[in-house]
Amino acid sequence: MQRLLIVFTVLLLLSSCKSPVVYEEDPTVYQTGDNKLWAEKDFNATAWPAERGNTAQGIFWSRSPVKLIRSSVVPMGLHLEAFGAFEVYWDGILLGHNGQITQKDKPEIAGFTTSYFQIPDSLTHPGRHILALRTSQSHLNEIKRPIGIELNLYAALLRTPLIITSFMNLMAGAFLIAAVYYFFLYLNSRRKEYSILIFAVICSLFFSLLIAEYVKFYIAIPYTHFFLRLEIIGWLTFAIAMLVPLYFSIQFHFQRKKILLIILFIILITVYFIKYNHFDLTAILYSRIMWFTTLIIVLNAIIQKEKGGFIVLTGLLASAIVNQFLLYDFGLFISFTLIILCMLYLHALRARIIEDEFQSSLLLSSRLQLELIKKNIQPHFLRNTLTSLIDWVEESPKQGAEFIQALAGEFDIMNSIAEAVLIPVRQEIELCKTHLKVMQFRKEICYEWEESGIDETEYIPPALIHTLLENGITHSIPIAESLISFKLVYLSTAVYKQYTFETHALNREVSKKRNGGNGFRYIQARLTESYGDRWKFISEAIPGGWLTTIQIYDK
Repeated sequence: MQRLLIVFTVLLLLSSCKSPVVYEEDPTVYQTGDNKLWAEKDFNATAWPAERGNTAQGIFWSRSPVKLIRSSVVPMGLHLEAFGAFEVYWDGILLGHNGQITQKDKPEIAGFTTSYFQIPDSLTHPGRHILALRTSQSHLNEIKRPIGIELNLYAALLRTPLIITSFMNLMAGAFLIAAVYYFFLYLNSRRKEYSILIFAVICSLFFSLLIAEYVKFYIAIPYTHFFLRLEIIGWLTFAIAMLVPLYFSIQFHFQRKKILLIILFIILITVYFIKYNHFDLTAILYSRIMWFTTLIIVLNAIIQKEKGGFIVLTGLLASAIVNQFLLYDFGLFISFTLIILCMLYLHALRARIIEDEFQSSLLLSSRLQLELIKKNIQPHFLRNTLTSLIDWVEESPKQGAEFIQALAGEFDIMNSIAEAVLIPVRQEIELCKTHLKVMQFRKEICYEWEESGIDETEYIPPALIHTLLENGITHSIPIAESLISFKLVYLSTAVYKQYTFETHALNREVSKKRNGGNGFRYIQARLTESYGDRWKFISEAIPGGWLTTIQIYDK
């Protein structure tokens, strides 16, 4: 945060620095044709028009009167922004070339959109001077872009873009690291949060936008490819203007996000077609539309009392102030950076919520482990089991020994799964079969177990089916021949996995309607622990017994 503030401060100082060269420009005039005398300082060009006109594939000249008011610095340099291939003359003296002007036997070699030239010290005295360009523009001839002129210390003209680019590259690097980090965070998270993915995409787009904007300082771009870079900048800004409101609408639980985003897209695409080829204006309108859309979402979040709403509102207002008082190139990126800092703040809040949820899950897991242990060491269960065991040992020592082995086997399985979150389904079935052996000795009732379609590779929460089995034993009356049968069926589809547990017996009458006791609460807690909200639990009476269905959804 402190580094970003330092960057902003330096950029503010750079934007406020005044050039030691003070000058005034008169309107540029043009003339089609070719005459070397038109480069002379004293040539009378009063009859030349201020409009370039149709120059076709030919050569044309331009003359820009410049009045130097203060120019004590040397060597002085000239920075030109112009289309075409041209020769540069200062008071009739050739300063240099940019590209190759079209000739009878040679086609034009396109010049670069940005060029720098050093002016001889003898020609930097205060007073009136003439900048003349002998130009051809064989490509994009319909574009009559005006000539941009800047005079300054020659070293400053070369150094300033490097300084600006270094700071912007520092900012771009920060967003590249953030993009990579959040991409990895999303890909390696079990819980996929699309807000993290969107934030990673925004950071990568903002990185690309910074590179596209300032690539002109370290790659010479021919004027024939000038608009390609601006088109890329426009579409990057378009994408950011769509994704930033989408991100805030997700984080602040905006209820009508689809309608808002459709309206936003229609407005942005309308601006694109109406202001086509007005690249800077289009990007400015994109950013302002994004700002107002985000403001609507944030104000709605404040009304809903969402956490972080006021902080984001402050960031939006600060970005608007920065954009108002700084040059577009600096203001746009600084205001975008402030908005992204607000996003990072929301991520910090979200991380705190996830941490709290994790701590709650740990407490829940510990509570479920204790609940699982209590299921088999509760005094009522132990007392009745031991009483039955004494009777069996006295009456039939051989069967009493089987009873002891079954009881020990159940406790062994319970002990091995007590700390697990998920166990193999076969281990769960073995637990159920062992429990049926114990209860068969205790209640002297015949229990049958059936299973169908079981996938041995599947895992389920511990004691899930065991709890359903206990409920079936407790709340059922044997049918003829003292028999209660249970059947577990597994089904897998493209959408969900399903366990169906049937109890075939007579249901005991209950005095009042119940929504489930401790057993159901345990099952629901275990399902929530392992699958979040991706499950459905239905348990109801059916003719001839009880039916329980558990569905686990893939997504």
